[in-house]
Amino acid sequence: MTFSNILHRVLLEQEDKFEDLFQPLSPDELAKRNDWKKNEDGSYDVDGDVDLGEQGLKRLPVQFGKVSGDFWCHENQLTTLEGAPREVGGDFWCLDNQLTTLEGAPERVGESFDCTENQLQTLEGAPREVGGNFCCSYNKLTTLEGTPREVGGGFYCVYNKLTTLEGAPRKVGGDFNCAHNQLTTLEGAPRKVGGNFYCAHNQLTTLEGAPREVGVNFWCIYNQLTTLEGAPRKVGEDFYCYFNPISAEELKKTVSRDYL
Repeated sequence: MTFSNILHRVLLEQEDKFEDLFQPLSPDELAKRNDWKKNEDGSYDVDGDVDLGEQGLKRLPVQFGKVSGDFWCHENQLTTLEGAPREVGGDFWCLDNQLTTLEGAPERVGESFDCTENQLQTLEGAPREVGGNFCCSYNKLTTLEGTPREVGGGFYCVYNKLTTLEGAPRKVGGDFNCAHNQLTTLEGAPRKVGGNFYCAHNQLTTLEGAPREVGVNFWCIYNQLTTLEGAPRKVGEDFYCYFNPISAEELKKTVSRDYL
């Protein structure tokens, strides 16, 4: 008999002894082990971070209340955010799950909110306040309804199925990236973007609806533009409009802007 066969037999004989080691902890046992504070309503507050990422979870183990640090539940098999904290002081990551809704997400996130790579068709239920970046790329979004009115950092919605930006935040402190969608209009775009504005790789024939002010660069390459009508009034640095049906030089003659 080989060593591997002997080992296999021993493990089978001892299986019952090991079984209890792999039983899931109760919510109270889990809270005690991680020093979570139980509230009167049954939820748990956490002073610090919560890392539940890459655990194979199908649902969150308890109802969280307030988490002062980061909350990570990325790369699981979650189909719901039921149990998520109501407020997170740091980042909230639920990327790479199987979410079809954001119902149950925190109302407030102090830093970044990331729901990239899920199955979302809508952002209803998203946080009302996000202090850092808001990332919802690589989903199946057809609308941006449900996003916060203002995002402190960047807003990223690349590789979705958007045909309009209606519902987007009105003000974005960092970059706004809506590249690789099916946009035919920029109506609904933020009025002011503090960083770069990317609308490359879409089906735009006009820039009507574009932000009035962009803090850094404006990118509208790889579209169907034959005019720059609607271009921002102010762009902090460079304006890129290459790879459209007519040359960048010809496009820039269609409007009068100081930065062109």
